[in-house]
Amino acid sequence: MMEDLLRYLHALGAVVLIGTGAGIAFFMVMADRSRDPAVIAHVAGTVVIADFLFTASAVVAQPVTGYLLARETGWPLDTPWILVSLGFYVLTGLCWLPVVFIQMKLRDLARDAMADKTPLPQAYHRLYRLWVALGFPAFASVAAILALMLARPALW
Repeated sequence: MMEDLLRYLHALGAVVLIGTGAGIAFFMVMADRSRDPAVIAHVAGTVVIADFLFTASAVVAQPVTGYLLARETGWPLDTPWILVSLGFYVLTGLCWLPVVFIQMKLRDLARDAMADKTPLPQAYHRLYRLWVALGFPAFASVAAILALMLARPALW
């Protein structure tokens, strides 16, 4: 019974991570394509809130439920697929943390452009490109973790 609950909570956290990440990426890309500072400011503001509410909660829940699930099932933490998953988790975090701050800066730059009735500054475009560049490895890592979690392959 406890194993089932932990498995459910762990899977739910994975779904929240990948779903929120995909949703945030989609809405930020669509907002950026508008080139409208008001649209970008609004969407980026919502994205920052979503990242703090959903992504951050799942980021905390995943290692906790993962550890408890491994303990409950008897999987050693040095099981190869778990170690590789943890490596991807660290990579995801190294990409995600700067992305959160970039999103806040993108929001602020768009708000400033909207208030000043000016085009988005070059700093916005540079940060947006960095946001995209960090998003690919973060999202790919989460997808890889999900695959490892489901398949639990014997890697070595």
